[in-house]
Amino acid sequence: MTPLKTQAIQTALTGDWKTAISLNQELLKENPSDIETLNRLAFAFSVLGKAKSAKAIYQKVLELDIQNPIALKNLRRLSGTDKKNNNFSTQTPNLAQQTDTMFLEESGKTKVIELNNVAEPKIISHLMTGEFLTLRIKRSKIFVLDGKEKYIGMLPEDISRRLIKFIKGGNCYQACVKSIQNRHVSIFVRETKRCTRFKFQPSFTSGEKVKVISSKGYQPSKDHEDNQEESESEEES
Repeated sequence: MTPLKTQAIQTALTGDWKTAISLNQELLKENPSDIETLNRLAFAFSVLGKAKSAKAIYQKVLELDIQNPIALKNLRRLSGTDKKNNNFSTQTPNLAQQTDTMFLEESGKTKVIELNNVAEPKIISHLMTGEFLTLRIKRSKIFVLDGKEKYIGMLPEDISRRLIKFIKGGNCYQACVKSIQNRHVSIFVRETKRCTRFKFQPSFTSGEKVKVISSKGYQPSKDHEDNQEESESEEES
């Protein structure tokens, strides 16, 4: 990886989106067909509320790779047409128009959660602050996946149990990357819809443990290994 590309990734991780745009544009002068750089640039534009520019770049990515999952998924978000995983809101929030309010906390509705059993460094190194994630239910656990459906980590058991109850009742949630540091990944989860049944019950409470991680770092479990074989019926059961 070139020093310029490393710098471009680091600026995104720190939330310096304007600099990230400049650096990625510089990288594209060297290689206009670099899909990873194009996706990073488009995402930076989307975070700053420049949806038109982001869409144009994602369209260019699809001209190079018609099945590119990151471009396809983010175009659906920007167009507000992503219907996948109805229990989790996947549309770009209005708060994303301003980086400093992207992680605005609301008591009982949001939570910064440090993931458990985090994936290998080569996988999480590609994550960007603000990048949207998928929350996938499997039995009594909630797995966290990136835009390519790759395993990133798991929510702590106490939070998983609580959210699964709310999700099955009709609540909806949205998740994105908050920070990446060594083998520690924190995500920001927001309640986007509260069903009538849980009208007076907050999704998150201050007493929950949010920093439960394996002391040995990445340890693929059986749940992790068979993650890709999960069926829709298992997710909803």
